Amino acid sequence: MRIIIWLAMFCVLLTVSFSFLIKENKPSMNSMDSITFTKHVIHDTFISEGVAVGDVNRDGLKDIIANFYWFEAPEWKVHEIQKPQNYDFTKGYSNSFLNYTMDVNFDGWLDFIFIGFPGEEVYWFENPKGKEVYWTKHLIDSNACNESPMFVDIDDNGRMDLVFGNENTGTMMWLRSPDSKNDLDWTPIPISKINSPGTKKYDHGLGYGDVNNDGRNDIIITHGWWEAPLDRKQVPWRFHKTDFGKPCSQMYVYDFDRDGDNDIISASAHKFGIWWHENISNRDDPGFSRHLIDSTFSQTHGLAFTDMNKDGLPDIITGKRFFAHQGKDPGGLDPAVLYWYELQMDEDNNPSWIPHLIDDNSGAGLQVVIDDLNNDGKLDIINSNKKGVIYFLQD
Repeated sequence: MRIIIWLAMFCVLLTVSFSFLIKENKPSMNSMDSITFTKHVIHDTFISEGVAVGDVNRDGLKDIIANFYWFEAPEWKVHEIQKPQNYDFTKGYSNSFLNYTMDVNFDGWLDFIFIGFPGEEVYWFENPKGKEVYWTKHLIDSNACNESPMFVDIDDNGRMDLVFGNENTGTMMWLRSPDSKNDLDWTPIPISKINSPGTKKYDHGLGYGDVNNDGRNDIIITHGWWEAPLDRKQVPWRFHKTDFGKPCSQMYVYDFDRDGDNDIISASAHKFGIWWHENISNRDDPGFSRHLIDSTFSQTHGLAFTDMNKDGLPDIITGKRFFAHQGKDPGGLDPAVLYWYELQMDEDNNPSWIPHLIDDNSGAGLQVVIDDLNNDGKLDIINSNKKGVIYFLQD
């Protein structure tokens, strides 16, 4: 009998020990092994709320562009693209809302795409190929509306295009980028009917992704989404009216609960809230249920979505747009925080996001750029806002 009792106790002890080992080897929900960053300020005054990265001078190093400056890596020597302006963030805004880079004219040198104040012009500036002169300015369009214009490949030809609203006609449109050095015009193609939502000067919220899982990326606003047709030049695209919540910044699409349909991320531009919108109905006409991710800080006017820690799951990177309305927004005087939110899935495929504070004195602008700035295989964060031009190098 004693032998049987001892054997039973031994089995219980072995089971408990084995369970403990399994538990200890599971990933920690607190993410104690989280990635870390080192902050670098390369310009400490307000010049732009947009920023771009690219090898401007073709030396193999990635440079940073913000408004009419480009900062040459690795010492961040300052060069002027056009005559710069000074701004007082307590009284107003810069004329530089979003910045992008692209070889527009097929000459092998990166050019600069400049989106100014909402409702105003969009230009591209021609790289002078190493000469210390002002870059030649070319008009793309005279009326770029919505505060998060996108730079995406609409027609899947490998060239990036622009997406924004036109307040004059009330249409959402995409501008097809030049596909030949012999014709450098950007072709405006409307996707919506006239007087459509999301197209006014100060409208907020614009996204791109495959909402209905048909293999084509759609265009999203807070009022719904336009379904991409087989021929992207078709006019208009079919609009699906849907409530994606409050005015927001960039919007992204992903199947967060792994149930086979795609959900949507958004974040409040001027109030509190970061959300995921769960797809709860069918593929042809999806409906959505909104879930709060975080509401501890406001003004998440710039949002990036990528796999920061390379665990196979995309993460959220965002921060407070410091003094978005000169401190008058809810929480407008709170610290200018910058966070990345680590996506994790439990055994039932329920998503959760673990917040990681990166900094409390920088925030974000109107876009958050993620790039491997120093080519070490790790993703870094680049921002420009009313705190200056700042990057965070992943350690």
